[in-house]
Amino acid sequence: MQFSSRQATAGFTLIEVLIALAIVAICLVSIGSVIGTSVRSTGVLERHTALVETARAIETGLPDRSQLVPGDLSGDFSGYRWRVDVSPFAAGTIDSRLPSRWVPQAVVISVTSPTGATLKIDTVRLRRRDAG
Repeated sequence: MQFSSRQATAGFTLIEVLIALAIVAICLVSIGSVIGTSVRSTGVLERHTALVETARAIETGLPDRSQLVPGDLSGDFSGYRWRVDVSPFAAGTIDSRLPSRWVPQAVVISVTSPTGATLKIDTVRLRRRDAG
């Protein structure tokens, strides 16, 4: 029985198979790394979103502008610790001697998650000047 030269060279060698498996393994490791990074990033994004939503809920629950006086408020909201500091807004461009019906107040909202991540929001609220 005689084999033709074509039949003798048909198929893959062991080296070719090993190289193909190595390339597939490298591709799978790369894909796994991307998926792992994506999962971690999603967790960070979810925690940040929870912090922002908690801060918004606290800001929404602040007293009316006529009742918001300088000082601080603090509490706990669904496991998140929060603190609100209210103080007169100080800026070189505001002349407090000029007559105005409104007084700006600096409001700083700080929220700390159960994991220790912190979000701080600085804003300004206007309060009607007292009649007296």
